[in-house]
Amino acid sequence: MAIETRTNPFDADTAVTPLGENRFEAQLSESWWVGRGPNGGYLAAVLLRALQAVAPERPPRSLTIHFLKPPDAGRAEIEVRVDRAGRRASFLSARLLQEGELQATALAALSDAWPGPDYAAAAMPEVPPAEALPVLEREAIGAPPFFDNYRAIPALGETPFSGGSEPSGGVWIGAAQPRVLDAPLAAALLDAWFPMPFILLDAPKPAPTLDYTVHFRAPLPLPGSSPEDLHLAVFRSALARDGFFEEDGELWSPGGELLAQSRQLALILDL
Repeated sequence: MAIETRTNPFDADTAVTPLGENRFEAQLSESWWVGRGPNGGYLAAVLLRALQAVAPERPPRSLTIHFLKPPDAGRAEIEVRVDRAGRRASFLSARLLQEGELQATALAALSDAWPGPDYAAAAMPEVPPAEALPVLEREAIGAPPFFDNYRAIPALGETPFSGGSEPSGGVWIGAAQPRVLDAPLAAALLDAWFPMPFILLDAPKPAPTLDYTVHFRAPLPLPGSSPEDLHLAVFRSALARDGFFEEDGELWSPGGELLAQSRQLALILDL
């Protein structure tokens, strides 16, 4: 009797199908929608899938997405270009289109390891282990339905829309259906939590992202990592001005290794 294997929902929703000549088809799933369009981390994961398919031999080190307009759910096409392929590093760009109209662009650097000095000056914040904290109920913080794609256990900071004083926080987080952390999932997790300015507010406001960058600080998956692992995502914002705010993120392994860093520029709108 044949054994049925079920594709992890994250893999199914971020899959890309080759069309030839570094072109790919993606099916954008509405289960990742936030308001008018998809969550930016989800879209980054889809684009990274296509980029990695073109240069699979090198781990991603840097990914930057510009979100031009919200795409629709359903079919999209991704065009990837190899801008340079050197002996150790490759530089690629990608364009996501629907009906010939550009929706998002991406730039990526993928590279082997280089010889050089090592140091680790950053330290993971001291937080209780995930198993000692209550699991998040999405409705408790008014999170949109896309958050059902994750397992989340708040670990740092005040709750959103509490009129709090400090726009920073953190969460133990992983895919809703356990899977090992790879680069696309890391890109998604670093845009999964609520925007930090929401802590200072008493009600939701639109907060679309303009650009989103992820620096991958370790080749993923890590040796010995488990599908059941939750990772600590930590975020902070220092300034909101002229409708724009920035947010910096860090993604830590359960053992305290810094795996990825993020930075995004977004709007927060009084509409």
